[in-house]
Amino acid sequence: MQPFTKHTGIVAVLNRPNVDTDQIISAQYMKRIERTGYGEFLFQAWRHLPDGSLNPEFELNRPAYQGASILVAGRNFGSGSSREHAVWAILQAGYRAVVVPSLADIFHKNCFENGLVPVFLPENVLGEVMDRAQASPGYRMTVDLEQSEIFDEQGFRAPFVVHPEPQTHKFRRHCLLNGLDEIGLTLHHEDKIDAYERRRWPTRFDS
Repeated sequence: MQPFTKHTGIVAVLNRPNVDTDQIISAQYMKRIERTGYGEFLFQAWRHLPDGSLNPEFELNRPAYQGASILVAGRNFGSGSSREHAVWAILQAGYRAVVVPSLADIFHKNCFENGLVPVFLPENVLGEVMDRAQASPGYRMTVDLEQSEIFDEQGFRAPFVVHPEPQTHKFRRHCLLNGLDEIGLTLHHEDKIDAYERRRWPTRFDS
C-alpha cells in the first residue's frame, strides 16, 4: 500500500449526501477478477448520458475539476453495500483523499485497507472548503497527514482527523503514513511469528 504523508492537488466538489457505493461503482462493472481497471467506471451512471456522452450537468465533469486528486463530498459518503471496489475506483480515478463530515463504516474501513485518506471536517468547515473550490477554478489544497492539517495558499487552515476516536485516529494515521494494511502490520511481527512456529512445530524446520 502506498504511504501517504502530504499531498497537494486540485479539489473536486460532489456536494451530495448519502452517495452510496452503487453510485460510486455499479455492480455491472465488478465482474473483473483483477483489482485494476475500475477508475474509468467511477460514477458512470451520473457521469454519462444515455447515449454515452458526458453529462455536462454532473459536477465532476466540470473542466475546473479535471485532474482533481482531492474529493470533497457530503455526509454519509460510501453508504450501501460493502464493496471494496468503490475505494479502488476512487483511487484508480486519481483521488488520494476524500474530505467529508462523515463516512459509512465499512467504506471507512476500506479506505484504510487501500490507502485512501479519509479527512473528517465539521460541516461548517467543510462548507467553507466547498465554497472556496466552487469559487476558484483549479482550486488546490494540501492534505498534510503528518500534521493532521488541511490548508490552501490563501490562508485557510484546519485540523482534521481520519477517525473520530482519538486512539483509533492515532493508530490509523500511523498505518496510512507508513503504507501498512493488515498484512503489512502482521509482517512487522514476522520474526516473532517465525520464533513461535519454530517453538511450536520444531520438526518442520529440521534440515
